[in-house]
Parts: sequence; structure tokens; C-alpha cells
Amino acid sequence: MVSRLPGGKSSRYVLQLAALFFGLAAVCPMSIAAEVAPPPRPNIVVILSDDMGFSDLGCYGSEIETPNLDRLARGGLRFTQFYNTARCCPTRASLLTGLYPHQAGVGHMETDRGLPGYRGDLNDRCATVAEALAPAGYTSYAAGKWHLTPAKQPKSDADKRTWPLQRGFSRFYGTIIGGGSFFDPATLVRDNYMITAFTDPDYPAEDYYYTDAISDHAVRFIKEHDATKPFFLYVAYTAAHWPMQARDRDIAKYAGRYTAGYEAIRRARYAKMLKEGVVTEAETTLWPMPKLGEKEEWLAWDQRNMEVYAAMVDCMDQGIGRITKAIEDAGQADNTLVCYLQDNGGCAEPIGRGGVGPARAESPSMPPLPADEIRVTVRQTQTRDGYPMREGKGVMAGPADTFIAYGAAWATVSNTPFRRYKHFVHEGGISTPLIVHWPRGIKEPGRLERTPGHLIDIMATAVDLAGASYPSDKTPLEGKSLAPLFSGGSIDRDAFYWEHEGNKAVREGDWKLVALYGKPWELYDLSKDRSEQHDLSGAEPDRVTRMAAMWDAYAARTNVEPWERVMPPLAR
Repeated sequence: MVSRLPGGKSSRYVLQLAALFFGLAAVCPMSIAAEVAPPPRPNIVVILSDDMGFSDLGCYGSEIETPNLDRLARGGLRFTQFYNTARCCPTRASLLTGLYPHQAGVGHMETDRGLPGYRGDLNDRCATVAEALAPAGYTSYAAGKWHLTPAKQPKSDADKRTWPLQRGFSRFYGTIIGGGSFFDPATLVRDNYMITAFTDPDYPAEDYYYTDAISDHAVRFIKEHDATKPFFLYVAYTAAHWPMQARDRDIAKYAGRYTAGYEAIRRARYAKMLKEGVVTEAETTLWPMPKLGEKEEWLAWDQRNMEVYAAMVDCMDQGIGRITKAIEDAGQADNTLVCYLQDNGGCAEPIGRGGVGPARAESPSMPPLPADEIRVTVRQTQTRDGYPMREGKGVMAGPADTFIAYGAAWATVSNTPFRRYKHFVHEGGISTPLIVHWPRGIKEPGRLERTPGHLIDIMATAVDLAGASYPSDKTPLEGKSLAPLFSGGSIDRDAFYWEHEGNKAVREGDWKLVALYGKPWELYDLSKDRSEQHDLSGAEPDRVTRMAAMWDAYAARTNVEPWERVMPPLAR
């Protein structure tokens, strides 16, 4: 008797199909396995640049040439409402741990203030991305700026407890310190040992420039990686942090590009941003530019500062092109998630801009430094070959013996069309591009993603896509995986929070409550006023009260302290 199956097929028929299937499997087992194998976990590359504004990339409105980042944007997603923490150290702490910076112990900078949220070191209650992904089989690499531990020459292994290799990375090339010379970087480290650019046998110092060194080591890590395992690569550029230093060939490309001046460049950027859809007229305005520029006699000098800034960004983009080519050459392009973002808004700090500076000396006037002397300070007094460092108006930025920032006027241009700068938690200080590129994982590439997000989400995204388990004995993650957005989905969340140097903010939906240190709360409807020009706190007192209470609760649970306790007035 032959039994019958639903649909009228006999069991004999099923047996015949089964025999055919197993016969095929014996002949071509690889093709059968390929059909049923789960998709591979992606490699993850996170690229972070330094002291750049929301509009500084070509694909976000700039005249600066960034073809490689623009290409990633065309083939991926551009987020229009993504946030950082307004400053370099806290951003790096949040990015690498998925926590608010005070929870990771880095609520301010790398100085220990004796308070749990302000130790200046990553604490042991957080896990880095590298530590979280290691049990899932990932190998992690880091190249560039670390800035998550005090900048000093270590006396013992205990002083290295929060260096990259002690926090989960297998290889590292970069600087422990937060800034300094691009031609002779201080606190340069290879893996676990301090070196200088002039004593490093693995990377000879001919024509040395730190941005290129970061890119070249990221490429090296990709090429040397064991292709049987997925990798996480963290690339943290110091471009375009002061000092404005760049190679002559990159500066020459931008000669005369900024003669139109601050306002004309800002208006051109805003028009391009509107055309691209990065911002809309419904939510932003090009408010009257603050009177921040230099006197007429110094405008040509300040235009040179912006030319060098643009050259620094351009050089970084060239390096990103080499990194993405290395990924392509390894056959990993389709399955590599690349994320690019910035650590804070454009920087208005007046470093090196006071007084009138000297001309370059015809010959070195100071004793040269030994090639193996470790430098640990950001502000140096001389070049290694004995030229004194030059600052002040009239000093043409670019060479190794100059130390100048590009100033508040150009920072306003960088942050178009937003308000304020690095340090502050108004939109100009905390708004960053986020470009996400992942051919295998992004639906409808080339689109703009308007869902708000925060860099605490990067860690959560990496853990999600890697299939990793976040350690249960660490502070729970604050971020949310961005993966649903890659396929056109959505994310539910209540609010984002900020605190830096007493400046504070909370965003709930389209509403943002923000205050400068020691000043009253301001309230903005970001759907209509992301440029933060119309304070609605007087018209919405109940909303202010409720959102202020939300911020207080956040501060209490994340180790935020009153700024006057962190930095007593007499110490400031």
C-alpha cells in the first residue's frame, strides 16, 4: 500500500526526489552548501575625523574636494541628523563603548578630576567595540588618535592599562595624545611601544605626514589580516584639527579658492546643501553671520588658513580612497560596513591667532632634537631640526614650524547652517555627517536618512551585525542598532542627552532643550528651527520643566556632575 501526502504526491515520489537531491549533493557539495550557509558577518570599518563641521564634505555642501567620501555616500546612506558629544575625548569614549562619556569615565578630557565620570581614562565598567567583538571571532585594529588616557611617557605597564592593545585591539599605530604636529607627532606609538617618526624602521620618515601615515597603516592592517576572520578597523584621523599644517602640493590645489570671503562661501554651501536635500528651508535658515572675521588687513592671511584646512581634509579623503581600494583588492567590498563621522563641530579656538607673528628664520636657531626624543606635548617650541615654532597673524600656515588654527569665522562656515562650535551642545557643536556604506546590507543606496542618531549607536550596531554578545558584567549599552535603518526600517527611542563643560541638552523627538553653562534653558522645535534662532522656552514652560527633569534624571544615572564641582572657579 502506498501512502499519500498532501497535494496527492506519494511517498515513493518523495523518496525519488530525496535520492536525486543527495545524488546532486554528492556531485557538487559546495554549491549546495553555498545555498544554505548563513551570510557572512561583515567587516566593520569606522572612520573618525577631527574638528570638522557639518558642511565640510563635498556631499554635505562643501567646495572641498572629497571624491572618495562622496562615492561612499552615493553608494550608501547619508544621515542628516546624527550627533557626537561636542569634544574629542568624550566622543571617542562614547564611540568605542556605546555609552554616554561620563559612564565610560571620560566626561571631560584626559585629566583625572577625581570623580567617577571625569577620570580621563576608560574605566573597567565599560567594554570597547574591540573587546565586545573578540568573542565573536573578530580581529580589531586601530590607526590614528587614541586620546583616551593621559598623555605621558609610560613608566610601567600599569600606565598602559587603557592603551589600545590593553582594550582589545590586536594592532595599533597612532598617537596617545590629542593633537600636535602633523610632521612630527607627539606620543607616537606602534602597538605597545612609543616611537618617533624618525626612529621607526617599519615606516621610514621620508616625506612624513601623519594623515598619510594613519591611512597607510590602515591599509597595511587590511592587507595583513587573516581573511578567514572578520575584522573591525578603527581609523581616527587628526585632520583637520589645529595646527593648520599640510603638504605644499595639497595646499596649492586650493590657492585662491577662498578669496570670496566667509559669507560668500557660507551662502554657496547652504545653497548646495538645500539642493542636495541635506537640510531644508523648512527646518533651517542662514542667519546673519556673527562678526567674527579678521580685520580687512588680515583677510588674505585668514584665507590662507582656510586653504590649508581644505588641503588637510583633501589629504584625508585621498587616504580614505586608499583604504577602500585595499578593501576592494581583498575582495571584501560587498561585505564591509564603512562608517564615516566626525568628533565635534568646527573649532573656533583662537590657537596661534594672537598678535603678529615672525617671519621664518633663514636657518635653524635652536639646537636640533635627537631623533629618538619622545615628545609628549601638543604645543611644541621648536621643530626637531631646530626652527622655532611660529604663531600669530601674518604667519602663513602650512609648514612644520607653524602652529595656527583657522578661527571662529571659518568655523562658522564649517558648521553651516548651525549655531555655535566645538565645546557647545547647540547644533553647531554636536552635528556630524554620518556616511554608511555596505553594498550587501543597504537597501536603496544613495538615499538620505533623516532618522536622528547618536554615536552611542555605532557600538550597538557593530554588536548586532557581528552576532556578538555584549558582556553582561558591564554597564548596559545606551545606543540602538542602526541596522533597521539600512533596510528602510525604523528605530524607537525616547531621547538623547549631552553634557560638556556645563553646557547641557536633551533632544526628545523634534524638541531640543539646551543651555550654555550658567545660563537658562532654551527650547527649540528642530523640525522648524534646527538653526536654533527662535527660543520657545517662554511659550512652552511645561515642556521645559518636563524635559529638564528628564535631563536631571540622565545626569544622576550617568555620573554627570555640576561643572563647578568638576572645575572649581579658582582652578579655571
